[in-house]
Amino acid sequence: MSERIVNLHSELTYAVEIPTTILLQVAAMNTHRQFVTEEVLTVNPSTQVDYLQTGPLGNRPCRLSLQPGTSTIHYSATATLAPKKADNAELNELDYTELPADVLTYLNPSRYCESDKIGKFSADTFGHLDKGFDRVSKITDWVHNSLSYSPGSTGPWTTACDVLLQRAGVCRDFAHVAIALCRSLGIPARYVSGYAVNLDPPDFHGFFEAFLGGNWILFDATKLAPVSGFVRIGAGRDAADVAFATLIGQATLLSLAVQAIDQTLPRDGQHSEVISTA
Repeated sequence: MSERIVNLHSELTYAVEIPTTILLQVAAMNTHRQFVTEEVLTVNPSTQVDYLQTGPLGNRPCRLSLQPGTSTIHYSATATLAPKKADNAELNELDYTELPADVLTYLNPSRYCESDKIGKFSADTFGHLDKGFDRVSKITDWVHNSLSYSPGSTGPWTTACDVLLQRAGVCRDFAHVAIALCRSLGIPARYVSGYAVNLDPPDFHGFFEAFLGGNWILFDATKLAPVSGFVRIGAGRDAADVAFATLIGQATLLSLAVQAIDQTLPRDGQHSEVISTA
């Protein structure tokens, strides 16, 4: 698959009431298939920025200390994507005894993905399907068709089970439901945050990955953006691991602007691509 070059921009403005520390996750990752260049992060008023690398996946949060007043954080970078095109015929579900040790954690229930509570539902709905890529694709389609995309319908405490009951949510909720369904069937799955080309309206976006045939394969249950134009920020058990901002103190987000621009990427017709960018 040909390379893509995506220009990234994000800007967050906060009203800071008391001295506040922010752990910010807006910087794109470097992987074997994603390379970040021309990267700049600025803060106005200027403050010290501690660049960190956390967890086994190489997430790249930065830590900022903000003083009372208005603070604006701007991030820009260029990411070159070289996704691996996968043959879905080779993307089988691996037996538990064949899974690498570092993948096993993504079978467990987590804060937002209570896979241990929906085993019977998953088995009744998807247990009869052929295992592998086809089953994960049908799970993704089911989530897309069964949930309404409804901004403001969920909050920071909403879990996959909550969304299954109310049948509405945003991108992170769609991903959490798909992850929980996969895990309950013995398919390792994890949450991925990032920038998405042609997402309307532009925002940070939540995808998910399933471990199939020895590869982490990207899926978007919202089907709002092509996976070939997705630039990853971080990955984890669920959105709790890759929140774009974690605040210790008191600050209010006044505005958020996000862009991922690639003039070469068609605006439609690429939602079914089977790729890996891990």
